[in-house]
Amino acid sequence: MHQNAEAHGISAPTWEQPSLNHTWRRRSILSAAGVALASSHSWAQDTADFPSKPLRIVVGFAAGGLADITVRVVGEALSKRLGQQVVIDNRPGGAGTPAAMAASSAPPDGYTLTILSTGNAINKTLFRTLPYDPITDFRPVSCLAIFDLLLLVSANSRFRSIADVLAAKRDGLAIGTISPGSTQNLSGEWLRVAAGMDATVVPYRSTADVLTAVQRDDVQIGFESYAASRSLLEGGQLRAIGSTGARRSALLPDVPTLHESGLPDYAVVGWNALFAPARTPRPAIELLNRHITEILNSQEVKARLLGLGIEPAPSSPDQMGARLKEDVATWASVIEKAKVQRQ
Repeated sequence: MHQNAEAHGISAPTWEQPSLNHTWRRRSILSAAGVALASSHSWAQDTADFPSKPLRIVVGFAAGGLADITVRVVGEALSKRLGQQVVIDNRPGGAGTPAAMAASSAPPDGYTLTILSTGNAINKTLFRTLPYDPITDFRPVSCLAIFDLLLLVSANSRFRSIADVLAAKRDGLAIGTISPGSTQNLSGEWLRVAAGMDATVVPYRSTADVLTAVQRDDVQIGFESYAASRSLLEGGQLRAIGSTGARRSALLPDVPTLHESGLPDYAVVGWNALFAPARTPRPAIELLNRHITEILNSQEVKARLLGLGIEPAPSSPDQMGARLKEDVATWASVIEKAKVQRQ
Protein backbone atom coordinates (compact mmCIF):
# COMPACT_ATOMS: atom_id res chain seq x y z
CA MET A 1 0.00 0.00 0.00
CA HIS A 2 2.82 2.40 0.88
CA GLN A 3 4.68 1.48 -2.29
CA ASN A 4 1.62 2.22 -4.44
CA ALA A 5 1.08 5.54 -2.71
CA GLU A 6 4.69 6.61 -3.17
CA ALA A 7 4.64 5.52 -6.80
CA HIS A 8 1.77 7.97 -7.40
CA GLY A 9 3.57 10.82 -5.69
CA ILE A 10 1.59 10.56 -2.45
CA SER A 11 3.52 10.45 0.78
CA ALA A 12 2.77 7.33 2.76
CA PRO A 13 1.66 7.92 6.36
CA THR A 14 4.25 7.45 9.09
CA TRP A 15 3.07 5.66 12.19
CA GLU A 16 4.83 7.23 15.16
CA GLN A 17 4.07 8.06 18.74
CA PRO A 18 1.99 11.24 19.06
CA SER A 19 3.97 14.33 19.94
CA LEU A 20 2.87 16.87 22.53
CA ASN A 21 1.44 18.92 19.66
CA HIS A 22 -0.53 15.91 18.40
CA THR A 23 -1.87 15.28 21.87
CA TRP A 24 -2.92 18.91 22.25
CA ARG A 25 -4.71 18.88 18.91
CA ARG A 26 -6.49 15.63 19.79
CA ARG A 27 -7.66 17.12 23.08
CA SER A 28 -8.84 20.25 21.23
CA ILE A 29 -10.86 18.15 18.81
CA LEU A 30 -12.39 16.12 21.62
CA SER A 31 -13.13 19.32 23.52
CA ALA A 32 -14.85 20.86 20.49
CA ALA A 33 -16.89 17.70 20.01
CA GLY A 34 -17.85 17.83 23.68
CA VAL A 35 -19.00 21.43 23.36
CA ALA A 36 -21.09 20.57 20.29
CA LEU A 37 -22.65 17.60 22.08
CA ALA A 38 -23.37 19.68 25.17
CA SER A 39 -24.89 22.39 22.99
CA SER A 40 -27.13 19.82 21.32
CA HIS A 41 -28.25 18.46 24.70
CA SER A 42 -28.80 21.99 25.96
CA TRP A 43 -30.97 22.85 22.96
CA ALA A 44 -33.00 19.67 23.42
CA GLN A 45 -33.51 20.35 27.14
CA ASP A 46 -34.35 24.02 26.70
CA THR A 47 -36.78 23.43 23.84
CA ALA A 48 -38.42 20.15 24.73
CA ASP A 49 -41.71 21.85 23.86
CA PHE A 50 -40.49 23.02 20.41
CA PRO A 51 -42.23 24.72 18.82
CA SER A 52 -43.69 26.90 21.55
CA LYS A 53 -44.49 29.89 19.33
CA PRO A 54 -45.48 30.58 15.69
CA LEU A 55 -43.18 29.59 12.85
CA ARG A 56 -42.41 31.92 9.95
CA ILE A 57 -41.72 30.75 6.40
CA VAL A 58 -40.17 33.41 4.17
CA VAL A 59 -41.15 33.00 0.51
CA GLY A 60 -39.37 34.86 -2.28
CA PHE A 61 -42.39 34.72 -4.58
CA ALA A 62 -45.68 36.59 -4.76
CA ALA A 63 -48.85 35.10 -3.33
CA GLY A 64 -50.65 32.78 -5.75
CA GLY A 65 -47.57 31.34 -7.46
CA LEU A 66 -46.64 27.67 -7.50
CA ALA A 67 -44.18 27.93 -4.60
CA ASP A 68 -46.59 30.03 -2.54
CA ILE A 69 -49.49 27.64 -3.10
CA THR A 70 -47.33 24.65 -2.16
CA VAL A 71 -46.05 26.16 1.07
CA ARG A 72 -49.53 27.32 2.09
CA VAL A 73 -50.96 23.82 1.68
CA VAL A 74 -48.06 22.32 3.64
CA GLY A 75 -48.05 25.16 6.20
CA GLU A 76 -51.73 24.66 6.98
CA ALA A 77 -51.18 20.96 7.70
CA LEU A 78 -47.99 21.68 9.66
CA SER A 79 -49.80 24.21 11.84
CA LYS A 80 -52.41 21.60 12.79
CA ARG A 81 -49.74 19.05 13.65
CA LEU A 82 -47.58 21.39 15.73
CA GLY A 83 -50.39 23.31 17.38
CA GLN A 84 -48.73 26.58 16.35
CA GLN A 85 -49.51 29.13 13.68
CA VAL A 86 -47.36 28.99 10.54
CA VAL A 87 -47.00 32.48 9.08
CA ILE A 88 -46.21 32.85 5.38
CA ASP A 89 -44.03 35.92 4.79
CA ASN A 90 -44.04 36.77 1.06
CA ARG A 91 -41.04 38.86 -0.08
CA PRO A 92 -41.08 38.71 -3.88
CA GLY A 93 -38.60 40.35 -6.21
CA GLY A 94 -34.87 40.78 -6.40
CA ALA A 95 -34.38 37.25 -7.80
CA GLY A 96 -35.22 35.90 -4.35
CA THR A 97 -32.39 37.77 -2.63
CA PRO A 98 -34.49 39.80 -0.12
CA ALA A 99 -36.23 36.64 1.07
CA ALA A 100 -32.98 34.66 1.30
CA MET A 101 -31.26 37.45 3.25
CA ALA A 102 -34.18 37.81 5.67
CA ALA A 103 -34.11 34.07 6.40
CA SER A 104 -30.34 33.59 6.57
CA SER A 105 -29.95 36.44 9.08
CA ALA A 106 -32.73 35.16 11.37
CA PRO A 107 -31.89 33.38 14.65
CA PRO A 108 -31.07 29.72 13.87
CA ASP A 109 -33.62 28.34 16.31
CA GLY A 110 -36.03 26.51 14.01
CA TYR A 111 -38.67 29.23 14.08
CA THR A 112 -37.69 30.90 10.80
CA LEU A 113 -37.65 28.85 7.60
CA THR A 114 -37.56 29.73 3.93
CA ILE A 115 -38.34 28.35 0.51
CA LEU A 116 -35.40 27.91 -1.82
CA SER A 117 -35.93 26.79 -5.40
CA THR A 118 -34.14 25.90 -8.60
CA GLY A 119 -33.77 29.64 -9.13
CA ASN A 120 -31.50 29.90 -6.10
CA ALA A 121 -29.26 27.18 -7.54
CA ILE A 122 -29.10 29.13 -10.81
CA ASN A 123 -28.37 32.44 -9.07
CA LYS A 124 -25.24 31.01 -7.45
CA THR A 125 -23.55 31.28 -10.87
CA LEU A 126 -25.78 33.74 -12.73
CA PHE A 127 -24.91 36.65 -10.42
CA ARG A 128 -21.33 37.86 -10.24
CA THR A 129 -21.87 38.76 -6.61
CA LEU A 130 -24.58 37.31 -4.40
CA PRO A 131 -24.94 38.47 -0.77
CA TYR A 132 -25.73 34.94 0.39
CA ASP A 133 -24.65 31.41 -0.45
CA PRO A 134 -27.53 28.95 -0.93
CA ILE A 135 -25.27 26.05 0.06
CA THR A 136 -23.43 27.34 3.12
CA ASP A 137 -25.93 29.85 4.56
CA PHE A 138 -28.82 27.39 4.84
CA ARG A 139 -29.57 23.94 6.17
CA PRO A 140 -32.03 21.78 4.18
CA VAL A 141 -35.17 20.48 5.85
CA SER A 142 -36.96 18.73 2.97
CA CYS A 143 -37.92 19.05 -0.64
CA LEU A 144 -41.62 19.94 -0.92
CA ALA A 145 -42.49 19.60 -4.58
CA ILE A 146 -40.98 18.97 -7.98
CA PHE A 147 -42.20 19.97 -11.40
CA ASP A 148 -41.15 19.52 -15.00
CA LEU A 149 -41.48 22.21 -17.60
CA LEU A 150 -43.48 21.59 -20.75
CA LEU A 151 -42.66 22.36 -24.35
CA LEU A 152 -45.83 24.13 -25.40
CA VAL A 153 -47.07 24.89 -28.90
CA SER A 154 -50.23 26.51 -30.22
CA ALA A 155 -53.25 24.36 -31.01
CA ASN A 156 -52.62 24.79 -34.76
CA SER A 157 -48.85 24.40 -34.66
CA ARG A 158 -47.14 22.30 -37.32
CA PHE A 159 -45.09 20.72 -34.55
CA ARG A 160 -46.68 17.50 -33.36
CA SER A 161 -43.67 16.05 -31.52
CA ILE A 162 -40.20 16.75 -30.18
CA ALA A 163 -38.84 15.08 -33.32
CA ASP A 164 -40.57 17.76 -35.41
CA VAL A 165 -38.87 20.50 -33.40
CA LEU A 166 -35.44 18.89 -33.65
CA ALA A 167 -35.90 18.44 -37.41
CA ALA A 168 -36.59 22.18 -37.73
CA LYS A 169 -33.55 23.24 -35.74
CA ARG A 170 -32.20 25.29 -38.68
CA ASP A 171 -35.44 27.21 -39.19
CA GLY A 172 -34.68 30.12 -36.88
CA LEU A 173 -37.31 29.24 -34.29
CA ALA A 174 -38.34 31.53 -31.45
CA ILE A 175 -38.63 30.05 -27.94
CA GLY A 176 -40.73 31.97 -25.43
CA THR A 177 -39.92 32.00 -21.70
CA ILE A 178 -40.28 34.27 -18.71
CA SER A 179 -37.50 36.58 -17.53
CA PRO A 180 -33.77 36.10 -18.28
CA GLY A 181 -32.09 33.79 -15.77
CA SER A 182 -35.29 31.99 -14.80
CA THR A 183 -35.46 28.19 -14.88
CA GLN A 184 -37.71 28.44 -17.94
CA ASN A 185 -35.35 30.81 -19.71
CA LEU A 186 -32.24 28.71 -19.09
CA SER A 187 -34.15 25.55 -20.04
CA GLY A 188 -34.77 27.18 -23.42
CA GLU A 189 -31.10 28.13 -23.71
CA TRP A 190 -30.09 24.58 -22.80
CA LEU A 191 -32.37 23.16 -25.51
CA ARG A 192 -30.89 25.56 -28.06
CA VAL A 193 -27.32 24.51 -27.23
CA ALA A 194 -27.97 20.77 -26.68
CA ALA A 195 -29.85 20.39 -29.98
CA GLY A 196 -27.60 22.74 -31.96
CA MET A 197 -30.63 24.85 -32.82
CA ASP A 198 -30.61 28.07 -34.80
CA ALA A 199 -33.13 29.54 -32.37
CA THR A 200 -33.68 32.67 -30.34
CA VAL A 201 -34.84 32.52 -26.73
CA VAL A 202 -37.30 35.39 -26.22
CA PRO A 203 -37.88 36.47 -22.59
CA TYR A 204 -41.25 37.91 -21.55
CA ARG A 205 -42.23 39.75 -18.40
CA SER A 206 -44.78 37.22 -17.17
CA THR A 207 -46.10 33.71 -17.63
CA ALA A 208 -49.33 35.13 -19.07
CA ASP A 209 -47.32 36.95 -21.73
CA VAL A 210 -45.47 33.75 -22.66
CA LEU A 211 -48.66 31.72 -22.99
CA THR A 212 -50.30 34.43 -25.08
CA ALA A 213 -47.26 34.60 -27.37
CA VAL A 214 -47.41 30.84 -27.93
CA GLN A 215 -51.14 30.93 -28.69
CA ARG A 216 -50.61 33.70 -31.25
CA ASP A 217 -47.61 31.88 -32.73
CA ASP A 218 -45.42 34.91 -31.99
CA VAL A 219 -43.04 32.21 -30.72
CA GLN A 220 -43.15 28.65 -31.98
CA ILE A 221 -42.35 27.02 -28.62
CA GLY A 222 -42.91 28.04 -25.01
CA PHE A 223 -41.50 26.69 -21.76
CA GLU A 224 -43.83 26.69 -18.75
CA SER A 225 -45.06 24.46 -15.94
CA TYR A 226 -48.15 22.31 -16.11
CA ALA A 227 -49.68 24.22 -13.20
CA ALA A 228 -49.36 27.50 -15.12
CA SER A 229 -50.63 26.18 -18.45
CA ARG A 230 -53.17 23.62 -17.31
CA SER A 231 -56.35 25.56 -18.13
CA LEU A 232 -55.15 26.36 -21.66
CA LEU A 233 -54.12 22.74 -22.22
CA GLU A 234 -57.48 21.46 -21.04
CA GLY A 235 -59.26 24.13 -23.10
CA GLY A 236 -57.43 23.10 -26.27
CA GLN A 237 -55.66 26.43 -26.88
CA LEU A 238 -52.24 24.88 -26.28
CA ARG A 239 -50.64 21.49 -26.75
CA ALA A 240 -47.78 19.92 -24.77
CA ILE A 241 -45.43 18.03 -27.09
CA GLY A 242 -42.70 17.31 -24.56
CA SER A 243 -41.46 17.76 -21.02
CA THR A 244 -38.08 18.46 -19.47
CA GLY A 245 -37.99 15.80 -16.77
CA ALA A 246 -35.68 12.83 -16.44
CA ARG A 247 -38.82 10.69 -16.47
CA ARG A 248 -42.38 11.25 -17.62
CA SER A 249 -44.49 13.26 -15.23
CA ALA A 250 -47.17 11.47 -13.24
CA LEU A 251 -49.44 14.37 -14.19
CA LEU A 252 -48.94 13.90 -17.95
CA PRO A 253 -47.75 10.32 -18.49
CA ASP A 254 -48.45 10.45 -22.25
CA VAL A 255 -46.13 13.39 -22.85
CA PRO A 256 -42.59 12.21 -23.73
CA THR A 257 -39.46 13.80 -22.32
CA LEU A 258 -36.63 15.47 -24.21
CA HIS A 259 -34.41 13.00 -22.38
CA GLU A 260 -36.03 10.05 -24.15
CA SER A 261 -36.51 11.83 -27.47
CA GLY A 262 -32.99 12.41 -28.71
CA LEU A 263 -31.38 14.53 -26.00
CA PRO A 264 -30.18 11.97 -23.41
CA ASP A 265 -28.15 14.51 -21.39
CA TYR A 266 -31.03 16.95 -21.06
CA ALA A 267 -33.13 16.96 -17.89
CA VAL A 268 -34.67 19.84 -15.98
CA VAL A 269 -36.63 19.15 -12.81
CA GLY A 270 -37.70 22.25 -10.94
CA TRP A 271 -38.18 22.09 -7.18
CA ASN A 272 -39.29 24.06 -4.16
CA ALA A 273 -37.80 23.07 -0.82
CA LEU A 274 -37.84 24.09 2.82
CA PHE A 275 -34.58 25.34 4.34
CA ALA A 276 -33.52 26.82 7.67
CA PRO A 277 -30.63 29.12 8.65
CA ALA A 278 -27.31 27.27 8.59
CA ARG A 279 -26.79 26.79 12.32
CA THR A 280 -30.29 25.57 13.11
CA PRO A 281 -29.93 22.60 15.49
CA ARG A 282 -30.23 19.16 13.96
CA PRO A 283 -33.06 18.06 16.32
CA ALA A 284 -35.26 20.90 15.00
CA ILE A 285 -34.43 19.96 11.40
CA GLU A 286 -35.25 16.30 12.06
CA LEU A 287 -38.54 17.08 13.81
CA LEU A 288 -39.66 19.35 10.97
CA ASN A 289 -38.53 16.85 8.35
CA ARG A 290 -40.54 14.07 9.98
CA HIS A 291 -43.70 16.16 9.97
CA ILE A 292 -43.18 17.43 6.41
CA THR A 293 -42.60 13.90 5.12
CA GLU A 294 -45.77 12.61 6.77
CA ILE A 295 -47.76 15.59 5.49
CA LEU A 296 -46.62 15.18 1.88
CA ASN A 297 -47.23 11.43 2.00
CA SER A 298 -50.76 11.86 3.33
CA GLN A 299 -53.50 11.08 0.80
CA GLU A 300 -55.31 14.34 1.52
CA VAL A 301 -52.34 16.62 0.80
CA LYS A 302 -51.16 14.48 -2.11
CA ALA A 303 -54.55 14.72 -3.79
CA ARG A 304 -54.77 18.45 -3.11
CA LEU A 305 -51.35 19.23 -4.60
CA LEU A 306 -51.73 16.91 -7.59
CA GLY A 307 -55.09 18.56 -8.27
CA LEU A 308 -53.20 21.84 -8.55
CA GLY A 309 -50.63 20.36 -10.91
CA ILE A 310 -47.92 20.01 -8.26
CA GLU A 311 -46.06 16.76 -7.52
CA PRO A 312 -45.27 16.35 -3.78
CA ALA A 313 -41.72 15.10 -3.26
CA PRO A 314 -40.52 14.81 0.36
CA SER A 315 -36.84 14.07 0.93
CA SER A 316 -34.31 13.71 3.70
CA PRO A 317 -32.22 16.81 4.55
CA ASP A 318 -29.13 15.15 3.08
CA GLN A 319 -30.92 14.27 -0.15
CA MET A 320 -32.08 17.85 -0.55
CA GLY A 321 -28.61 19.18 0.16
CA ALA A 322 -27.16 16.90 -2.51
CA ARG A 323 -29.81 17.98 -5.03
CA LEU A 324 -29.00 21.64 -4.43
CA LYS A 325 -25.26 21.07 -4.99
CA GLU A 326 -25.89 19.02 -8.13
CA ASP A 327 -28.17 21.71 -9.57
CA VAL A 328 -25.66 24.46 -8.83
CA ALA A 329 -23.08 22.52 -10.87
CA THR A 330 -25.55 21.71 -13.68
CA TRP A 331 -26.70 25.29 -14.15
CA ALA A 332 -23.16 26.64 -13.94
CA SER A 333 -22.35 24.39 -16.92
CA VAL A 334 -25.45 25.51 -18.85
CA ILE A 335 -24.70 29.18 -18.24
CA GLU A 336 -21.15 28.69 -19.49
CA LYS A 337 -22.03 26.63 -22.57
CA ALA A 338 -24.95 28.86 -23.59
CA LYS A 339 -22.81 31.95 -23.02
CA VAL A 340 -25.51 33.48 -20.85
CA GLN A 341 -24.47 36.92 -19.66
CA ARG A 342 -23.85 37.00 -15.92
CA GLN A 343 -25.62 39.71 -13.98
